[in-house]
Amino acid sequence: MDRINLMNRADATRTAGEPGARGGLSKPRRMAPELSVSQWFNTPEPLSIAALKGRVIFLHSFQLLCPGCVAHAIPQVQRIERTFSGSDLQIIGLHTVFEHHAAMSPTTLEAFLFEYRLNSPVGVDLADEASHVPVTMRRYGFRGTPSSVLIGRDGTILHEAFGIEDDLTLGARIATALATPVPDAGQAVEVSDCAAGVCALPVSI
Repeated sequence: MDRINLMNRADATRTAGEPGARGGLSKPRRMAPELSVSQWFNTPEPLSIAALKGRVIFLHSFQLLCPGCVAHAIPQVQRIERTFSGSDLQIIGLHTVFEHHAAMSPTTLEAFLFEYRLNSPVGVDLADEASHVPVTMRRYGFRGTPSSVLIGRDGTILHEAFGIEDDLTLGARIATALATPVPDAGQAVEVSDCAAGVCALPVSI
């Protein structure tokens, strides 16, 4: 039933980064920033975007005291886990605490993960001494929680979302990303970055 709920309808939406979006132009995709994590749960070793190149990554940002995360985002992640359990999709949770820091400690998070049976790897976003916003959250430009990012096999960001996404739409995005062939080891993927009237050199990975 979960697979049907997530995958039986084509994606009818478009983001600014997809062909056919407003203006008929596609926005260049950017490379996914690296993770900065102070502590990991549900994984024997730290994870990194670089080490996971060649796999599709679903990165979801949450806070354990965020109502939308608890009521909607976390259950959705569990449905994704079940639906794509036979694939090479890597799900990573990022606990991005930007408020009520004392109440959302790693110890509290560990109990939360056990209670809600969240089995995929979860990292505690590294705190920034100069800001209440943690490091990885700032790098990705997350506006709050829940937020999510779908990262392609080439390490570029395919889709970003803030808030709750429809199961069917999200499932279709993930299925499409998983159907993309794994890039050859020597294949260069060019990602241009144009902003404020200027364009940076493409990045080859």
